[in-house]
Amino acid sequence: MNVEHDSEAEMSDIVPLSAEDTAVSPILSRRLVLGGAGALGLALSAGPWSGAASELEGGTALSAGGGAGVSSYPPALTGLRGSDPGSYQVAHALRDGARWEDPEDIAEKYDLIIVGAGLSGLAAAYWFRKWHGPTSRILLLDNHDDFGGHARRNEFHAGKRMLLSFGGTMSIEMLDNYSAESMGLLEELGVDISKFERYFDQGFNDRNRLDTAVFFDKETFGRDQLVVGDPGGPFGGGNAPPEAWRAYLANTPLSRQARADIVRFRTQPVEYLPGLDADEKRNKLGKMSFEAFLVDVVKMDEGAVAYYRKYSHLVRGVGADAIDAVLGLWLTAPEVAASMGMASPYTDDSIIHHFPDGNASIARLLVRSLVPGVAPGGTMEDVVTARFDYAALDRPYNPVRLRLNSTVVHVRNVGVASLAREVEVTYVRAGRAYRVRGAACVLACWNMVIPYVCPDLPAEQKAGLAYNVKAPLVYAKAQIRNWRSLKSLGVGTLYCPGSYFSQVALDFPVSMGDYHCASEPADPCVLHLVRTPCSPGLSIKDQYRVGRQEILETPLETFQKEIGDQLDRILGAGGFKASRDIQAITVNRWPHGYSYMYSPLWDPTWPQGQEPHVVGRQPFGRIAIANADSGALAESSTALNQAHRAVREVMAMLGKA
Repeated sequence: MNVEHDSEAEMSDIVPLSAEDTAVSPILSRRLVLGGAGALGLALSAGPWSGAASELEGGTALSAGGGAGVSSYPPALTGLRGSDPGSYQVAHALRDGARWEDPEDIAEKYDLIIVGAGLSGLAAAYWFRKWHGPTSRILLLDNHDDFGGHARRNEFHAGKRMLLSFGGTMSIEMLDNYSAESMGLLEELGVDISKFERYFDQGFNDRNRLDTAVFFDKETFGRDQLVVGDPGGPFGGGNAPPEAWRAYLANTPLSRQARADIVRFRTQPVEYLPGLDADEKRNKLGKMSFEAFLVDVVKMDEGAVAYYRKYSHLVRGVGADAIDAVLGLWLTAPEVAASMGMASPYTDDSIIHHFPDGNASIARLLVRSLVPGVAPGGTMEDVVTARFDYAALDRPYNPVRLRLNSTVVHVRNVGVASLAREVEVTYVRAGRAYRVRGAACVLACWNMVIPYVCPDLPAEQKAGLAYNVKAPLVYAKAQIRNWRSLKSLGVGTLYCPGSYFSQVALDFPVSMGDYHCASEPADPCVLHLVRTPCSPGLSIKDQYRVGRQEILETPLETFQKEIGDQLDRILGAGGFKASRDIQAITVNRWPHGYSYMYSPLWDPTWPQGQEPHVVGRQPFGRIAIANADSGALAESSTALNQAHRAVREVMAMLGKA
């Protein structure tokens, strides 16, 4: 049956494809499929800080296409966002054996079909149109109710004032990782990196006397204690003298021994692993957990170890027990690593290359360039405040169409892969399955779902794709009435080593175009809170699986309660009261967050070109693969670089240079 029809699929606990992955504890075998009605009910419950309650969920009436059915503005929805309720149920059903045997055939033909409308998928569309021609017909399919993938925009409104924050991908960082082509794409979109030197208020913290701080919770450390002026900074930087560390630690609830151990670790030259040269030390520490290094080599007291346990949560989604000692030193004591011949590659200079909504603005720039009439403007500044017309994303007369709320469940080459001239893609939207054909397909979705979506792939390639287990994380946002309490206490960024959220921070002070940040303490603002649920003692991948389960099973009310309780305990002495001062909460759940990054602690060393992500990204007939997973690095640069590679492969498939 033909119908005129005017994403990346998300999996919770992928059925392992190798014997290694089957050796997990019983807790990991629990099924994670949440009942659609139950999940929807949790998402729509108002709660004390409902804000613009989420309306666009799995049960919302949607047409087969044409952009209809958008009942609210996705960036402004609060409650459970990120992997929103309704975005993953179809994918979970696919994982559990569901099949859609009789899809409706769509009377549309495309030059390219892209699965996933994150940065990689959008960039693939951009490059394909550039090389294939401006009239190229491109269809992007995504399972979420918003585009951008992890580059998600969070929009709040305090009266007539718009407040923006990032729901996932934060900044244009690690600039050296951007290929010339990817940096050229940003320039073609109008992004001038140098302008952020002005747009980011680099004197904001000093001018407002806001410092880094640590919050010690009573459950972990015996009493609640906010200590301002962390000499190590939020990520262990700085070379404070012993007296500064002693003065700071004297205000903490840590034991005398724990305080002495931290001072010794951070300020006293010690030759760790004597008798080994720098390479030997690095190899040995690479196979040792950071926690084991602190306990067995540094001889730290348990209280001091607890202080450092969550430092790596923001970077790897796990604690000191599951990262290697080299990475742990880079994050907590880079000067110690340098003294051992292992200088840290991490810097924080590129954090200022930040749009108010993070890299969501890059996604918006891409969409605006691809879809006529979707948004006004033409600069990197005006895209920040531009309101997008979501109904325009999937108009029949546009060469490029972006179809949301559409979960792809099957992709296959038509005929023998090596001889194929078309690809057939089946997706589910509003409970109905549709089938569409294109000359080629780019899978810009997460690696671990591809073996389910494209079952014809070779077994070795499926195993390479399944090796990727993404790190779960939560970026929660609390819109508050003002930030007087932070000003009163002198805090801007907090590390919370024992709390539900390990980091709390005032959002970045970026003003550009018509958007102005919360520059005065009386201004409403957004707080950023990070949670990466862990299960110390398990392998890194098993911790990711258990954490994913927790995120999906945690109701909105629990997140709200934890946010209110933690902010009251941290900021209460500054006059903050959650029941009065929190105006809205958005919880960006990413059960599949950071791309899996190899670790010497957990992963073998493969010959070049035989790494799982390289094996997994090989073209198959008329199908190419693009995503950050295929570069094994959780960075926007990787997503763009891999999109460029995939489109080059597609052009070769089509016989075009």
